[in-house]
Amino acid sequence: MRYTLVHGGLHGAWCWERLIPELEALGHEAVAVELPGHGALRAERSTLAGYRDAVLEVLRPGDVLVGHSTGCPVATLAADSVPEISHIVYLAGPLPIEGKPLAYDSGGGREDDGTVTTMSDFDDGADKYLRVSDDGQFFVVDYDGAFACFFHDCDADTAAWAFERLTPQCIDVMVTEPLSVPRFWNADIPRSFIRCAEDRAFPAALSERQIRRLGVKPLEIESSHSPFLSRPAELARLLVHAPDTRPIGPLDPGV
Repeated sequence: MRYTLVHGGLHGAWCWERLIPELEALGHEAVAVELPGHGALRAERSTLAGYRDAVLEVLRPGDVLVGHSTGCPVATLAADSVPEISHIVYLAGPLPIEGKPLAYDSGGGREDDGTVTTMSDFDDGADKYLRVSDDGQFFVVDYDGAFACFFHDCDADTAAWAFERLTPQCIDVMVTEPLSVPRFWNADIPRSFIRCAEDRAFPAALSERQIRRLGVKPLEIESSHSPFLSRPAELARLLVHAPDTRPIGPLDPGV
């Protein structure tokens, strides 16, 4: 099986470095996507079209497509273009709402008065650890905030390594550009949701909403928002198991 891995906001392709060898050890192939504006491409402009095209450059029919966090709606956008993928896995992230911005079902959006709401409207979500810069970028307040939000079950060296690689996330691509995936809704692609039991960035109430809309019985890992760093071998086994699962209900476009 071949896995195409799509990172979430603030992260980059680097976040999958520990997972890929674990998937290979189980006899599978994996490739990590670098989204524009992130990681090694941090100087590039972030757009939905750029995100989609970055995934499509490496995605092949028959792949298992994996999105993490805000990489989940990006993966969905790519699946709309290549519905012949074998399975799509949502790892601690939202299913988009048809016609709404990327972050809409994570509580993100732009109010009528222009005010931006960020990743979560829940008190225990990622908002408490994030700030918005004057030039329209999300960023993590400091190492302590990143550790508490993303990496609290990682060892200190791993958390520091990851924190140094975080990049700001463009607001507009998340809360302004509408996302439409009509082919995805009609394709009824086999799908899974992996819930991170100790997740502080994507709270349980948000996970439950995605699980209902996906029409699946969730898989679960006892981890923070970053199991690819703290429990890569366990996550690899879950990802290998995921294509054997099937939905138990219909997709809900949310409109």
